[in-house]
Amino acid sequence: MNEQSPSVEQRFESTPAARLASWDRHDTTWMLGLFGTAIGAGTLFLPINAGLGGFWPLLILALLAFPMTYYAHRGLTRFVLSGRDSGDITEVVEEHFGLSAGALITVLYFLAIFPILLIYSVALTNTVGSFLEHQLHIQPPPRALLSFVLILGLLGVVRCGEQATVKAMSLLVYPFIVALAFLAVFLIPHWNGGILSTATGLPGGSALLHTLWLAIPVMVFSFNHSPIISAFAVDQKRRYGDHADERSGQILVRAHLLMVAMVMFFVFSCVLTLSPAQLAEAKAQNLSILSYLANHFSNPTIAFAAPLIAFVAIAKSFLGHYIGASEGLKGMILKTGKRPDAKTLDRVTAALMLVVCWIVATLNPSILGMIESMGGPVIAAILFLMPMYAIRRVPAMRKYSGKLSNVFVVVVGLVALSSVVYSLLP
Repeated sequence: MNEQSPSVEQRFESTPAARLASWDRHDTTWMLGLFGTAIGAGTLFLPINAGLGGFWPLLILALLAFPMTYYAHRGLTRFVLSGRDSGDITEVVEEHFGLSAGALITVLYFLAIFPILLIYSVALTNTVGSFLEHQLHIQPPPRALLSFVLILGLLGVVRCGEQATVKAMSLLVYPFIVALAFLAVFLIPHWNGGILSTATGLPGGSALLHTLWLAIPVMVFSFNHSPIISAFAVDQKRRYGDHADERSGQILVRAHLLMVAMVMFFVFSCVLTLSPAQLAEAKAQNLSILSYLANHFSNPTIAFAAPLIAFVAIAKSFLGHYIGASEGLKGMILKTGKRPDAKTLDRVTAALMLVVCWIVATLNPSILGMIESMGGPVIAAILFLMPMYAIRRVPAMRKYSGKLSNVFVVVVGLVALSSVVYSLLP
């Protein structure tokens, strides 16, 4: 009997405290999953938006990128961890703020994420269709069939479970990192320093602040991975118990250092290759930086690599946003009072997602700017402001009060919120 019982050492190795002592494959998978959700199609437009303001605003934004993303996502993670049980974000909001607030946040959370999922559905269909037609010289199938097959394929990955989805995203991250690094290095011989012409002197105080005010939301939403934070926090709490905050912080630090280093290297390489006038032209043509570079260089390598990079970026971001969007939709269904079993709820959610994403991808509407404007303020409120409000109001989070980083997160959240609202005004 004693031989079959676990030894003291085996029991110790299985405890949350013991798992915390060493970094394992599970932690690496989540680190890359967070990276995969954040770094998507938005990254391919970031060099244009961030570089248009000139050298000094770009440099300031680069310095702000890590604290903006890390402190905000750490706050949201801590908020989800603050619940008594291992519930998702909608259940934690209901626990802390009541049923009405829980229902409201559930709806807002869904509205913040689901439109982005529709963007990725349209972009994925466009990218693959264009690649088949222009690079492979194959007549693409009817748009309705192409979009259905692509979305169904990604949902097939999702149906394998959350851990399989995160693992698939983490695997897609590797070729994406290699592709971004390759492209950034490929551009080095073409650096002309055109943007350095704007670095001869600091711009006026009001002009600099205005540029940063309008550019900060671009940085915030280019690095946003709030859709997967709830699932991330729930898994950390299940695995590490009372030590979940410590380990999740370690994973977030590594994920954000990786994404900021890779993306800012890519951004600076693109910006140093193109002049401010060319960046403005790319924005006027509504092209991603990859498409503009392919046209600019007429290089077959770039022309072939660009859609592949875009496909990987969109596919892994689709998977990450699906986790958050499905979580929100399930919460909305449960708030109606209906209590289907878990398998039925998963199937209903997947079917609804498939139908809506397929219809929108088939119709191919020009709604990118409108949907980003709709989702932007909600993301800023949930990611930046709600966790900081909870620190003031929720006893379980009061231990995080009094930090300078809290003030920084609130200021960035208000700046992002106000500038997005400003952009909506006539």
